[in-house]
Amino acid sequence: MLAGLVAALAVGGLLSGCANDALAKQYTSGDDKNYIAGSGVTEVAPSKRADPVTFSGETEDGTTFSSKSALGDVLVVNFWYAGCPPCRAEASDLAKISSEYASKGVTFIGVNTRDDAATAKAYDARFKVGYPSILDVDGGAVQLAFSGSMRPNATPTTFVMDRKGRIAARIAGDIAVQPSTLTTLIDSSLDESK
Repeated sequence: MLAGLVAALAVGGLLSGCANDALAKQYTSGDDKNYIAGSGVTEVAPSKRADPVTFSGETEDGTTFSSKSALGDVLVVNFWYAGCPPCRAEASDLAKISSEYASKGVTFIGVNTRDDAATAKAYDARFKVGYPSILDVDGGAVQLAFSGSMRPNATPTTFVMDRKGRIAARIAGDIAVQPSTLTTLIDSSLDESK
């Protein structure tokens, strides 16, 4: 019996050594990425959507954006920060999609979770981002507004909000892997009756 217990412990020790997941590798690499990337798409049927998410905040150019001003449009909300590699990877796709949908009743807003205005403006210029971003670093009010059942748990996270301001979908992670996922979700929300 003792030999069986020792063998079981040895096998358990070997298996636990194999459980070196990607997050652990990131941590031990010492490259100080300071982010956790997510992955996955969650859609919510219109009949299952929670109450509207209401938020506002000052943007990098000093103006105030309010989600109430976008009611009647589909609103795309992207949580990001300049030092986030997946955010940089998806920036050109987001900029392109926002331009393509600008005249179709779709509003884009970024939510910068870490940077000051100068850093956000430099990022916008470098990646040709034409829509504003709320600077949410000093208190996280916008992040708190999304703290219900569907949170921005990873960076980047992109939400598609329906015309009533309710969360229709969440993309956790980089949209650059397949930008058509975002356009499909936007099209689906646009096709819903007003």
